[in-house]
Amino acid sequence: MRLFFVLLLSTMFVGCGYSSSTMPTKPGTTPVIGQLVPNGAVAGGSAVPFEVDGTSFATNAGINFNGVAQATTWVSATKLATTIPAAAIMNSGTVPVTVTNPGTPGGLYGGGTAAVTSAPMNFTIN
Repeated sequence: MRLFFVLLLSTMFVGCGYSSSTMPTKPGTTPVIGQLVPNGAVAGGSAVPFEVDGTSFATNAGINFNGVAQATTWVSATKLATTIPAAAIMNSGTVPVTVTNPGTPGGLYGGGTAAVTSAPMNFTIN
């Protein structure tokens, strides 16, 4: 009888196993671009002070100009600023501008948020 009890308990503990649960990453807040100031520049011109107005900008959000991350200054949750270098506006055309809210790390058991990038808005270089 004692052997049966030991085997029963052993089976219960071994059969249950142990697993560490992790929380999946959640979607982050999506930034939305309302307008670009200015919305264009002259090809071959000098560097352009640039502002992106919109909503839901995280304090560490970044402006992407033609797919290239720019050094960004957070002004508010509705305004970001940077300077577009002259080399980025050498040729005429239309380039996309996006804003990315980076993800936040999770804790010991996962979680956190994923990075989210806004829909693009076009900047025109004449």
